[in-house]
Amino acid sequence: MKLLILGATGPTGRHLADLALRSGDSVTTLVRNPTALGDLAEKVTPVTGDATSHRDIAAAAAGQDAIVSALGRGNSVRADGLFTQASAAVIGAADEAGVSRLVWLSSFGVGSTFAESSATQKTIYRTLLRSIYADKEIADNRIRSSGLDWTVVYPTRLTHGPAKGTYSAGDRLPMKGNPTISRADVAAFMHRAAHGSDWIHRSPVITD
Repeated sequence: MKLLILGATGPTGRHLADLALRSGDSVTTLVRNPTALGDLAEKVTPVTGDATSHRDIAAAAAGQDAIVSALGRGNSVRADGLFTQASAAVIGAADEAGVSRLVWLSSFGVGSTFAESSATQKTIYRTLLRSIYADKEIADNRIRSSGLDWTVVYPTRLTHGPAKGTYSAGDRLPMKGNPTISRADVAAFMHRAAHGSDWIHRSPVITD
């Protein structure tokens, strides 16, 4: 499969790129600075560009089977419009390039999933993550309203632990406390979703 990965220099995106390569996929990455890919640069097709640019994404998406976005803000709690701008660019570029499949990484607690979160989670989402979650909600709704074969993924709090492969995934999951899931497991789920049709037009919640 030919995959365009957005956010490949981030921790989740790196797991995703490594897994895709091990699985035999052809991987293209859109990055501002190809040197940030490190040793990955020799194994993928790096395209220099901006994930909020329609033109850059359209160029990178040409000939791809799917776009998988693992974009994130790192340790920042400010969105700065990343997700709203990137979602608009991705939708337009995917249509222009003729790519219908999109797997998009969001966060549990965004949008309607907020109502399903625990009291502990709600406190965090209303305060520390308020800016990012507001931006993500606009982006997620825009993607669901697009004509693409989308999947919007909602992981709980991300960790840097190893993949366990024992996480739960569902349209709705009960929450207690502030559960976690490793970035490696999130990447594995997104990769599997891109290769199948089970999660098309669905918004899976995933957690350990």
